[in-house]
Amino acid sequence: MPLVADLLVECLESEGVTYVFGIPGEENIRLIDALAASDIRYVLTRHEQGASFMAEVYGRLTGRAGVCSATLGPGAINLLLGVADATTNSTPLVALSAQVGMNRSFKESHQGVDLVSMFDPVTKWAELVATPGAVPEMLRKAFKLAQTERPGAVYLAVPEDIEAAPQPKDAKPLPINRPRPDEPSPDQIRRAAEVLTAAENPIVLAGHGAARAGAGPALRRFSERLDVPVATTFHGKGVIPDDHPNALGAVGFMRHDYVNFGFDEADVIVAVGYELQEFDPKKINPQGDKRIIHIHRFPAEVDVSYAVEVGLQADISRTLDALGNAVGKRFAPDANESAIRSRIGAELERGAADDSFPLSPTRIVADTRSALGREDIVLVDTGALKMWMARLYPTYAPNTCLISNGLSTMGWAVPGAIGAKLAMPDRKVLVATGDGAFLMNSQEIETALREQVPIVILIWVDDEYGLITWKMDLELGHHADTAFSNPDFVTYAESFGARGVHIGTAQELLPALKDALARDTVTVIACPVNYQANLALTDALGALDESLS
Repeated sequence: MPLVADLLVECLESEGVTYVFGIPGEENIRLIDALAASDIRYVLTRHEQGASFMAEVYGRLTGRAGVCSATLGPGAINLLLGVADATTNSTPLVALSAQVGMNRSFKESHQGVDLVSMFDPVTKWAELVATPGAVPEMLRKAFKLAQTERPGAVYLAVPEDIEAAPQPKDAKPLPINRPRPDEPSPDQIRRAAEVLTAAENPIVLAGHGAARAGAGPALRRFSERLDVPVATTFHGKGVIPDDHPNALGAVGFMRHDYVNFGFDEADVIVAVGYELQEFDPKKINPQGDKRIIHIHRFPAEVDVSYAVEVGLQADISRTLDALGNAVGKRFAPDANESAIRSRIGAELERGAADDSFPLSPTRIVADTRSALGREDIVLVDTGALKMWMARLYPTYAPNTCLISNGLSTMGWAVPGAIGAKLAMPDRKVLVATGDGAFLMNSQEIETALREQVPIVILIWVDDEYGLITWKMDLELGHHADTAFSNPDFVTYAESFGARGVHIGTAQELLPALKDALARDTVTVIACPVNYQANLALTDALGALDESLS
């Protein structure tokens, strides 16, 4: 007799799910058994947190909700971090876990905690599947909410006795209705065009929503038609190629970076798919005096530094095309635009020629860029390296430089790379991670090897939590309690059956990266980095004036 577990899998198949990431438990063995008999590939992970990050990155790259699964209690709680990361990074994810049976849900019970209340603050929807007949509707709602702008995570708890119950006779998956692209309001286009026509120095800020919407081509058309510069958030990197003449680079660094000067001169900001969680708008509108046009699929969040004059909530590409056609004006390039681009380029060129050892951050960025193709994917973990990669790594296509800047979680990139490679099997996938973040989820190396998922892991080794050291030195003039010791990373990698490589000179890194990316296995590369450049960079940026000198 078919069970509710079989119905759950049938609904997942109807939603187009091809992978479920997780760890089985005693209370969801029927679901795991049903998955094993289906066309869905169950990816057994070594930690539920790793499963949640794999699902998150899979969802980020495909636009379809990644799915992770766990047992009740501690297994479900281990999913929580990746679920929160997905929501704050506006990424579609559906998390499923077991829960104690309804026959003991009302009383103190072994491994029984209120999981729905725990997940509720970090999801778009969290609920208990309390009756077998509710499964089709609840699964359809979960995927609809997860994948609808603004995307995020959804959590469903499935009690043990519900999963094992007989499948209702007439229960079946619900049909999927996909919304058509919506046209922008002509009145709002007219109002936005009036604001832009009156502008002297407009600038575009492209965020994660522009990348999710596939709005890159429309953004380029808009920028070229009006001849306006385009900056991106860390999440928006690549939505306009960094070698495009109107591309300024990324904003979001801890100090007033080169790109910020483009906003200093601007009188109008056209925010395209920007979400406040990506970075504080005060950094680009400190006086709250910029006129802001907000283009997205949903209204802007309220913030004193992001007072929207005109909001356009519609299909982003159609909105950009309509607004570009309505303005009919080209803007004279600002002298600072070329200075911004040349400074970023010069910094990277100097890094590429720096043969010092341990390696400078800019040398590692330059060699990473040289080793990867324009469409290949690098996942940048949280730490000091994130600042260097986000600022300097040239990105030519959206979602090819992945950064967590919503929750800015450490340890997401190694498991995330497995999700990335499964989502985009034809792309090379490289993890850029610090030694602190690497050891938080390095156990998933075994998952990658077992599942035959080739990835390259480049560890920036400095034997400390470098970003915290940087911040403490910057604000306190000293640091404390950030140093640690590391294992021999080569031996550690080899103990899993992966390849291990230690970089001993600056000249060794680029050949090692190219060799690793050409192999069909997991390679861990330990590269010593000298972060003395951190304070030198923030000091130099702090000394810049409005002429960028």
